[in-house]
Amino acid sequence: MKKRKKSPNSAGSGFPPPLSRGAAGFTLIEMMVVVAILGLLITIVGVNLIGNVDKARATKAMAQIKNFEAALDLYQLDNAIYPITEQGLKALVEKPTVGETPCCWREGGYLRNTNQVPLDPWNHEYVYLAPGTKGPYDIISYGADGRPGGDGKNADITNWDTIK
Repeated sequence: MKKRKKSPNSAGSGFPPPLSRGAAGFTLIEMMVVVAILGLLITIVGVNLIGNVDKARATKAMAQIKNFEAALDLYQLDNAIYPITEQGLKALVEKPTVGETPCCWREGGYLRNTNQVPLDPWNHEYVYLAPGTKGPYDIISYGADGRPGGDGKNADITNWDTIK
């Protein structure tokens, strides 16, 4: 029986023998390149998603304002008047008790599938003014910051802006 020769590096040291050339595996530099590429991709996707969230909220606010306009027009057709500022958009879901009481308020209100006025996409109440500065009424969302004025995601969204 022939005796196997022991590798000089593994003889009694407890370490596995060294890898030979062509052995499978990744070097540290290859791993760092992959991590850098993944980080770059995550950054690009994240930036694009964040920008789209703000656009989606503004679009949702415009759509809600359009729904309020349609409901207010129905209210006006039934009652020959628009709600006054003190009655607000709440007049679309509850029969007003202040100001001129509407003669033919529709049972169930004027907004579909809700018994309360929805908040804007940033969880602020819409501002309703009647008479308005640019028509019979103004409906305003003050954007992300909830304050008049602003740019970008903090810009005001109004019913006269949705006409564009």
